[in-house]
Amino acid sequence: MPGSANLTLSGRFVQLVPLSHDHAEALSAASAEGALDRLWYTTVPSPQGMATEIDRRLALKAAGSMVPFATLDAGGRAVGMTTYMNIDAGLPRVEIGSTWIAPSAQRGPVNTEAKRLMLGHAFEVWGCTAVEFRTHRLNTQSRRAIERLGAQLDGILRAHMRMPNGTLRDTAVYSITAPEWPAVRSHLDWQLERPR
Repeated sequence: MPGSANLTLSGRFVQLVPLSHDHAEALSAASAEGALDRLWYTTVPSPQGMATEIDRRLALKAAGSMVPFATLDAGGRAVGMTTYMNIDAGLPRVEIGSTWIAPSAQRGPVNTEAKRLMLGHAFEVWGCTAVEFRTHRLNTQSRRAIERLGAQLDGILRAHMRMPNGTLRDTAVYSITAPEWPAVRSHLDWQLERPR
């Protein structure tokens, strides 16, 4: 996508900055915080594998198929990762995925604002026709979070991919389309403004 090489998205509660090896130590600590890499239904990099995962994402960025970010909280601490991926510049359409956040940053404004920033950029700058989200059918926490954004379930891709533990993943596919974006934007803005 045009202008994505050094894209930074900033809000009140979160900053999404280009992923680099400078984030490895903090991201390793964030992954270790909840032993996130041990969740069988998702693929969060282990603390020891963080440098390798950063290399993988940066290689996909160099190939033009991913825009990876480090997710920084309001204090500037790296608490997770997220990406634009499966980029179709011709349509245009993207997926927001490969997202994970440390438990201490969950259930607050960090993920909501990160998605608000990414969706806003995708629809309002890149002119996307749709933005997609995918997760394991059995990852109920992720599915609830995607649904709270206002995304609609498109369907389930059965036996879609093999997980690191060898099991087959049924993938729940969600999307938000360009005509839906104004209502979803208002919903996310309200979520960020409402008293907590």
